Amino acid sequence: MPVITIDQQQYTVKEGDNLLQACLSLGLDLPYFCWHPDMGSIGACRQCAVVQYQNAEDYLEGSRGRIVMGCMTQVSDGAIFSLNGDKASEFRKTIVESLMLNHPHDCPVCAEGGECHLQDMTVMTGHRDRHYRGKKNTHRNQYLGPLIHHEMNRCITCYRCTRYYNNYAGGTDLAAMAAHDHVYFGRHQEGILESEFAGNLVEVCPTGVFTDKSLVNDYTRKWDLQSAPSVCTSCAVGCNTLPGERYGKLKRVHNRYNDEVNGYFLCDRGRFGAKFVNSDKRINNPGLRDERGRYNIIDPHHALHQLIEACQEDNKVVAIGSPRASLEANFLLKTLVGEQQFSPGFNAQEQALAQLALSLQQGTAAHIASIKDMEAADAIFILGEDLTHSAPRIALALRQSVRNKAYALAAELKLQPWQDAAVRNLAQDQLSPLFIAAVADTRLDDVAEQTYRLAPDDIARLGYAVAAQINGEDYEQNPQHAEASAIAEALMAAQRPLVIAGSSCGNAAIMQSAAAIADALAMRKNENAGNSMLCLTLPEANSLGQAMLSHSAAPSIEALAEGAYKIDTLIILENDLFRRAPAAVVNKLLQSVTTLVVLDSLDNPTLSASQLALPAASFSESEGTIVSLEGRAQRYFPVSECQGERRASWAWLLACLKEMGHAAVADIHHFDDITLACSLANPSLQGITLAAPDHFYRNAGVKVPRQTQRSSGRTAMRANISVHEPKQTEDDESALAYTMEGLNRNQPGSLLPFVWAPGWNSNQSLHKFQTEVGGPLKGGTAGKRLLKGGNPAQQQTADIPAPFQAQAGQWLLVPRLRIFGSDELSSYSENLSELLSDASLEVHPADAQLLQVQNGDGLTVGDDLATLRVVINQAIVQGCAAYSVGINGSFNLTLGSSVRLQKASDWQRPKQADVIASDGGAHV
Repeated sequence: MPVITIDQQQYTVKEGDNLLQACLSLGLDLPYFCWHPDMGSIGACRQCAVVQYQNAEDYLEGSRGRIVMGCMTQVSDGAIFSLNGDKASEFRKTIVESLMLNHPHDCPVCAEGGECHLQDMTVMTGHRDRHYRGKKNTHRNQYLGPLIHHEMNRCITCYRCTRYYNNYAGGTDLAAMAAHDHVYFGRHQEGILESEFAGNLVEVCPTGVFTDKSLVNDYTRKWDLQSAPSVCTSCAVGCNTLPGERYGKLKRVHNRYNDEVNGYFLCDRGRFGAKFVNSDKRINNPGLRDERGRYNIIDPHHALHQLIEACQEDNKVVAIGSPRASLEANFLLKTLVGEQQFSPGFNAQEQALAQLALSLQQGTAAHIASIKDMEAADAIFILGEDLTHSAPRIALALRQSVRNKAYALAAELKLQPWQDAAVRNLAQDQLSPLFIAAVADTRLDDVAEQTYRLAPDDIARLGYAVAAQINGEDYEQNPQHAEASAIAEALMAAQRPLVIAGSSCGNAAIMQSAAAIADALAMRKNENAGNSMLCLTLPEANSLGQAMLSHSAAPSIEALAEGAYKIDTLIILENDLFRRAPAAVVNKLLQSVTTLVVLDSLDNPTLSASQLALPAASFSESEGTIVSLEGRAQRYFPVSECQGERRASWAWLLACLKEMGHAAVADIHHFDDITLACSLANPSLQGITLAAPDHFYRNAGVKVPRQTQRSSGRTAMRANISVHEPKQTEDDESALAYTMEGLNRNQPGSLLPFVWAPGWNSNQSLHKFQTEVGGPLKGGTAGKRLLKGGNPAQQQTADIPAPFQAQAGQWLLVPRLRIFGSDELSSYSENLSELLSDASLEVHPADAQLLQVQNGDGLTVGDDLATLRVVINQAIVQGCAAYSVGINGSFNLTLGSSVRLQKASDWQRPKQADVIASDGGAHV
């Protein structure tokens, strides 16, 4: 490893790093703006200037040294640098002064107040007095949608925004325009930013050009936010987040770095969709329906008594859990009613697919890929998924993996990956192979080598054909032989092939064929055997955990409805059944129940049908463990105390079990005890106690604070009540404290509530918490992997479906997911309301002609199951109809079912502006 000298001190550094990376990894403060650990170097801002000397004599004499940019200078053995020499310091100070010429003096009102990277770097360089007295250049701000606020006058032209948005996230509607000192970063015409990852601009921008609009409109400075480590509940990827709270209200969500999961970035649903916790549909008090059908507010003790009464031994009590609730809450509910009376909360199709995903991953010979693994893949095959909408953070990772061919070319010329411009110029349009077989166009089509538009069964057939090719089997009779050969060759030639499928199409054969490909790759007898990777996506935050918790024969919602003629009490945990099954099925179940008890955080049709409603805390007010799609158990912690009379679901259920004297909870006194009991009772969940330290953990003898050292105004918050500050609430269930007192340093990565270091107030201070820049946290990676793959090879019998054939008068329902609205909770976030749209039905132009409909007309599905707006899309397979999954109006539809379609006679066409369609397909 190279040994370099910096200001007369020798350091051993990592081979291939640039000097800026090396300095930050060593804990040395070197200012920068344009460089980013995940986007490399372009040397645009000139802020990381240092002086390099040929030898020690030149350094001592202070002569013949040359100024170089730290981010563009590769470390080499024996190199001599000076960070603090007069020449380097003066140069950096001059650069900052030039950047500040046009910067407004709006620090007191700036939305980046307290965490501005520009402010940190200005102080670090020693620039204090402004000498420029002339007129500043000013810009007109643009409307960029409901999520991002634009303040162009704060720009310092570091080019981070466009490099991230265009090169990293694949966006096309943000650009750097004009030139010289009139550069403008925005859209050619103002409007909503189109990328599903635009929200990362908030953290990528080192000033305040792009800020969180909801935070701007309801502002609190960083140092007054109370934060806690959390996990996104919007999908099954399990991205780590840092929610920030003030006055009992969730103000924002920032990215929480996890080296193996989300890294530095989130999707917009994860960043902005969590505001459902502030919805006016939140339940604050228990409610009991009287004989007239009206709800009356009751106190928590009365509510608990009602719950206990409903669960008496002489009653037949059945419970429905939830894949969006924690393992602990589901475990206690299962304990309350017994295993045979516990439903995991899926419909029949969801349950079968979740159990299949679990069994395939438990038995696969391939490696179960993390997002970090996916970014290293050099050949990818996606079967049946539009990942941007079903698992968004994975889609962002795949946009990086297709660049691995560029990195391979760069390595041949000994170019380092951080030399971003050089690597991109070398590769031009060359990408690693990505093949997508889907029911319609996807948002990753622009980086795909080949796309295939197929019905679900034909996607599975293609998958099995690829597996056969890899195994050397004769599969030439398959009409997709040529396509399968091309995919198989690319996967076999790769060093790290990746196969992705999931439950979106509701088709088990697709998932099985994906596992067959991954296993075939893993069982090859060559140097790359064992590098095969598999990823199976599921829809909800704890879908895989719920499959692990429940047995495969557990009753589904439909099964309960069929046998529901004698249920005295039905308890439903955080689950709106009307989103899971047709209304007729749910109504049949609910009407046969004597007492319906619902625990949930939001008002919904299921809760409104209950006799007893118990207000459940949201993720921001409670703790819990969930298992991501890769089998990673992760813990989230409450950001604030429960408001009103809300209680965590596990707290309601534990209190009920305790009052009933249930033997299973005799030794349970804390939340950690529930986690341990759950782990001991379920072999597949052993290890979940290692997801995070228990409540006994102390960091150097003290708890980890949720508030920063600069937290202020605690007394002022209660000045209208009393001038005396009460004692801060104690958290007996975690190692976190609701105060600024404590130590936020060197604790396990799962207990990192915020990033802050002296001189580094912004989120760029993250490198102070990493083992090296861009590496794991010093406290270790959060979470515990329960599944890893790499199991002994097992020969599986292929159940190859028959080819799809369109039937006259019948259409196959296939999925059209939307990142905003297809999940249950994000649609309750007020700031996303502008991005939601009504459900639609997409059909091929030939089918539209047969049905005599045009864009914007209405189509009635089946026996009046739904009436949806028509979108004509060339990319849809003839004989298939793609409907908006999870959107209001489509809940009665079932994936994979064949239905009749007919033009709705009484349909009112929407305005033309509301119809989004194009010749090449539609994105709605």
